Amino acid sequence: MRLVLSIFGTLTSAFPLWVLLAGILALVQPTLFTWFTGSLIPIGLGLIMLSMGMTLGFEDFRRVGRKRRQVLPGLLLQYTVMPTLGWSLGYLFDLPTPFAVGLVLVSCCPGGTASNVICYLAKADVALSVTMTALSTVLASLMTPALTELLAGSRIEVPAGRLLLTTVQVVILPVFAGALIKWRLPRVIEVVLPIAPLVAVATITLIVASIIGAGREQILEAGPRLVFAILSLHAFGFLFGYAAGKSILGHKIAARTISIEVGMQNSGLGVVLAGQFQNPLVAIPSAISSVFHSLIGSLVAAWWRRSVPEEPRSS
Repeated sequence: MRLVLSIFGTLTSAFPLWVLLAGILALVQPTLFTWFTGSLIPIGLGLIMLSMGMTLGFEDFRRVGRKRRQVLPGLLLQYTVMPTLGWSLGYLFDLPTPFAVGLVLVSCCPGGTASNVICYLAKADVALSVTMTALSTVLASLMTPALTELLAGSRIEVPAGRLLLTTVQVVILPVFAGALIKWRLPRVIEVVLPIAPLVAVATITLIVASIIGAGREQILEAGPRLVFAILSLHAFGFLFGYAAGKSILGHKIAARTISIEVGMQNSGLGVVLAGQFQNPLVAIPSAISSVFHSLIGSLVAAWWRRSVPEEPRSS
């Protein structure tokens, strides 16, 4: 059993590699992944959020009160730095409207669950990361539609009401259900939890590859502009998140955690929410975003693991 769990852990940790390989394959042979479409995408994201809820449980939400001095600045940066970058880069790189709106949309999404794994690898504060991810996810039902409407409403009709409803359906309800299962059926969690992260990795990989495969022609046509815009979004997100976190909190570990939380978005949610727009190209930036934030996060984690932080990690 230990060997099996070790293999699962290794496969899960290679998440950035799977996303990168699947993305490349989707560009070369789109039909390998384009079958994963339609209702399968929101169902897949719902399963990921259910897994997140089972991982967190209600007790993790109580950390907000105990860690509010660290959590609140992180949340503020999450919903200011990234949306501002997304809006600015869309204009700076002169992206076509669907791509610019998609960039704004993914920048307004909450932190992704992969950030918790990256925080662990980077010797950051995993408890703070989990708390920030959970709270930013809960807030997403209001913040993501509102910020997208504010920043992209002048370029395209933003279905704010449908974005709100979809966020509740595929994020809030599954997370709550997962936490409820952990509370009421702990034995079920013992069986499911070891394989849940790997299932989440496989699902998000399929979602990303499917969107990239479906938008292959448009991605190749957009070329370097779209790629560099998305790369810049996450690179500057990590950079500004660390700088602001260090300035506000004064601790390297907290700064690392906030950097990762700010720089990594829930791109899967961005893909699902993009389905509420009439133009399917709005989903493309979210799909590519998943590749870049995972790769940058992995590189950052590898670099930070080389230096042992001076401050002890909080539990």
